[in-house]
Amino acid sequence: MTQTFKTDSRKMLGRLRAAMAEDAAGQARLDQITDLIAEEMRTEVCSIYLFRDDDTLELCATQGLNPQAVHETRMKLGEGLVGRVARTGQTINTDDAPGTKGFRYMPETGEEAYTSFLGVPIQRLGETLGVLVVQSKQARTFSDEEIYAVEVVAMVLAEMAELGAFIGEGAAMSARHQHPVLFRGATAQEGAAQGHVWLHEPRVVVTNLIAEDPHRELERLHTAVEELRVGVDKMLNIAAIGDKEQLEVLEAYRMFANSKGWMRRMEEDIGRGLSAEASVEKEQSTARARMGQVTDAYLRDRLHDLDDLSNRLLRILTGQGAETGAEMPPDPILIARNIGPAELLDYGRGLKGIVLEEGSVGSHATIVARALAIPLVIHAQRITTEALNGDPILVDGDQGVVHLRPDDTVISAFRDKMAMQAQAQERYASIRDKPAETLCGQRITLKMNAGLMADLPSLENSGAQGVGLFRTELQFLIRNHMPKRAELSELYSHVMDAAKGKRVVFRTLDIGSDKVLPYMKATDEPNPAMGWRAIRVGLDKPGVMRMQLQALIRGAAGRPLTVMFPFVAQREEFTAAKREMDKALERERILGHPLPESLEVGAMLETPSIAFSTDDFYREVDFLSIGGNDLKQFFFAADRENERVRRRYDTLNVSFLRFLEWIVERCANNGTPLSFCGEDAGRPVEAACITAMGLRTLSMRPASIGPVKSILRRTDLSELRAVINDARDRGEQSVRPAVLEYLRGKL
Repeated sequence: MTQTFKTDSRKMLGRLRAAMAEDAAGQARLDQITDLIAEEMRTEVCSIYLFRDDDTLELCATQGLNPQAVHETRMKLGEGLVGRVARTGQTINTDDAPGTKGFRYMPETGEEAYTSFLGVPIQRLGETLGVLVVQSKQARTFSDEEIYAVEVVAMVLAEMAELGAFIGEGAAMSARHQHPVLFRGATAQEGAAQGHVWLHEPRVVVTNLIAEDPHRELERLHTAVEELRVGVDKMLNIAAIGDKEQLEVLEAYRMFANSKGWMRRMEEDIGRGLSAEASVEKEQSTARARMGQVTDAYLRDRLHDLDDLSNRLLRILTGQGAETGAEMPPDPILIARNIGPAELLDYGRGLKGIVLEEGSVGSHATIVARALAIPLVIHAQRITTEALNGDPILVDGDQGVVHLRPDDTVISAFRDKMAMQAQAQERYASIRDKPAETLCGQRITLKMNAGLMADLPSLENSGAQGVGLFRTELQFLIRNHMPKRAELSELYSHVMDAAKGKRVVFRTLDIGSDKVLPYMKATDEPNPAMGWRAIRVGLDKPGVMRMQLQALIRGAAGRPLTVMFPFVAQREEFTAAKREMDKALERERILGHPLPESLEVGAMLETPSIAFSTDDFYREVDFLSIGGNDLKQFFFAADRENERVRRRYDTLNVSFLRFLEWIVERCANNGTPLSFCGEDAGRPVEAACITAMGLRTLSMRPASIGPVKSILRRTDLSELRAVINDARDRGEQSVRPAVLEYLRGKL
């Protein structure tokens, strides 16, 4: 017969607080905790399992199981009921453990005598550190009150582990934040950097987990929440008066700040013995755990809002603001969950590298990092909970790998790599002023991509022959309000001044998809990359397009002007945009402003549809620029933000190269100037093959110009074209193996 008991969580937490206060070694303290939990829960067994590595749990303390099994019994993630709790982050409560799916008998522990099982994850801010288990011989379903008591204790154990309360022998009880950790993320900006960690949002450290006076803690919580609500209301008032930027996020903040359920749960936690800070962090940990399981984008955003709000509340309670007193190291590697473009620009070029838990290859932060030539790794999961300010760190943006607290052998190998890159940069500098002329006598024009004034010094330093793509949207993305026409015209004028007569191709506003302006209402689209973006937004909201075109004309101030419209999918879109340019020119003429000395109006070829347009379109545009990133994703139907598919499709696939070759032929037949812009233009092997297909102008990030020029100056394009043709004739899907073999023999 199932029997239930009542557990006093306040009493158990009080005893736990006393145990924490004792001067004891980590193992002794852990043993004492298992004893008192078993006694308070009236169970024969209490066991604590901690992770010794990412995939293995270790029995670190027990009351009731065979003591000889401590530090000897280990199980893989997902193995047995304990491993299942660790893998899912969910509580298991059963009065028939042997009959429960996934049960695995561990003979060395002597647990066959125990029928009832309650296992809860030991979690901190969404990270599972281990599993707390109680077991009983008697068939028993643990009550909600008992489950809650064990969950609260597990949360306290997680905080104690973070504070180093259980340091002992073995990997599972070693001090946290001291051992080397390897993070495998994704490359967003190439390059290598060595430095020390600088946390964008330093973690709040909660030291007073258990409180003696619940009335005082409730008063502290209510005071802090009221301060939080007042702060959110002030931000909302400012947003309402201004341009309503981030209004929806702030409304969500206010909703959570006034949530009766959120407040009630924290009050209940305090009533059961937690401090105000611990009650907030318990709610935050629950939200973080859910965040890792929710796939719906809207729900994830709302959980992010709750997480951010919890951080604000914790800072109010603890007095730990963003300014911790720590000094930024001279070689900072920025660590953050995510970061906006304006915040990143505030750090500037002083950063040696950036590592984000989230982000994407086309995000605002990535665009700014590329503009500043700072190595960036994204999708480095859990790094914000593992890294501490000042930790040594290595960022390999080429491989998407981060070494936190690396050992000497890794540091040595990494320094060798950086030394080789430095030597290569010296070699590239020696050819900076030489033409990108191939062995067969073909001269290739190499231009740079830009989007910030900070990019422009690279125009001379890199040896670029002009700016093949100036991303005008960055000036819209880094502001909290729509920029004024006068601000934009002044910027465009400065850009042309800095170019010193070299051609600058200004791409009009390319927003939508992964580039959403903070002051524009976001549109909920099932597939934003194929949705309302770029020229489609401009034509539907012509006021913004007209304002930008007028700013470009005024910025040119009588000088030659080159403008390019993005994401043109059919001729009618270009024709309509060109009409807007004609209207802007006529308006400026009437106002008496100087018109450009010459004007070129082109389009980006980013969709297969426009490549198949009529010859009239090819003759109508002044030039075309292949936007390789988007064109490739639409050609292969592979989202470039999706790591699972984007790497499966090779630029050197024979079908894609044939498509590029055909575009080159159409442009040649119609006398249309053509260039290639995108990540592949800056990759030496891909760049060589693209030029072998007939492209003669490439635009890339400034740091890529040296490596691309170097390989072109040592390549015979006619020979390379023959290698590509031979591979195609042999029926190979990708010409990459054949090309690499050829280049190895030449370089």
